[in-house]
Amino acid sequence: MKNRIALALALFSLSAFSQAASPCQEKEHEIQREISYAEKHNNQSRIDGLNKALREVRANCSDSKLRAAHQKKIAEMKDEVAERRHDLNEARQKGDADKISKREHKLKEAQAELKALEARDY
Repeated sequence: MKNRIALALALFSLSAFSQAASPCQEKEHEIQREISYAEKHNNQSRIDGLNKALREVRANCSDSKLRAAHQKKIAEMKDEVAERRHDLNEARQKGDADKISKREHKLKEAQAELKALEARDY
């Protein structure tokens, strides 16, 4: 019974930490996870690159910069979605079925990417 309580408390504290983690902490954790994966696959060049990225995050990351960069990505993706819609409308006006299909596919991809970006917390 005591082990279950201890386990529950440990899991609760981990979930509370993950919710309270700042965007920079999340980024650092993600890089560390990627390093672990690269180590398991003996990919030294990837490990070296990720270690460099980790040093950069630790030295230069700020939550406000990450949030601003994320908002910029969202704005850029919204512009891309608008451009894809415009391209699709042009293809529809011309009546080219092949181009319509391609443009619809590209629009769906851009919309999915935008949705994923907007789903991020920061």
